[in-house]
Amino acid sequence: MRTDELIVALSTHAGPAPSAVVARRLAPAMAFGVLASVALALLILGPVKDLAVPGAALWIKLVYAGALGAGAAWLTGRLARPAARSAGAALAVAGVVIAVALAGTFSLLATEPGERLRQALGHSWAICPWAVFGLSLPALAGTLWAVRGLAPTRPRAAGLAAGLLAGAAGAAGYALACVESSTVFIAIWYTLGIAMCGALGAALGPRVLRW
Repeated sequence: MRTDELIVALSTHAGPAPSAVVARRLAPAMAFGVLASVALALLILGPVKDLAVPGAALWIKLVYAGALGAGAAWLTGRLARPAARSAGAALAVAGVVIAVALAGTFSLLATEPGERLRQALGHSWAICPWAVFGLSLPALAGTLWAVRGLAPTRPRAAGLAAGLLAGAAGAAGYALACVESSTVFIAIWYTLGIAMCGALGAALGPRVLRW
């Protein structure tokens, strides 16, 4: 059988290629991750007292987690497909982190020098990144499962992106239980927790995302 005949035989009755394959795998994993993070945060840590009337700090945390999650989802989707360009998505993720870092820096500079360390450390600096990281683990399992069923050709980078996406989900859940209100605290410790999850995803990527 010639090559063109083989191609015709394989394509006969194959039907149209399924659409939005990446979104259909990532969306349920993302939803599961966010719901698991929120549930664990509320059950284990308990909600903040003013959750019914959210203040500016809570909105900053949620907007940060949402924007980073959107960028990381875009990056994960690109890296889950072979030969797809990911530079734009990577810049979007970096842009969100840089924007929050700048907001934290300006907030710190506007604070009295004697209060800056307290604003940066808050009351829970030693707990926050670990809480974000821990709450991200269910989402990390889900996102790695979703990417594994696709076609990543750069497993370490895809694992990193999946980890950042999961970290954003963990940050969203922790925001509902976090009492801190300093922008610089959010910029430092939330970002560290998300980065820890990203690092774990990058470490697991070559092992769990191989074809």
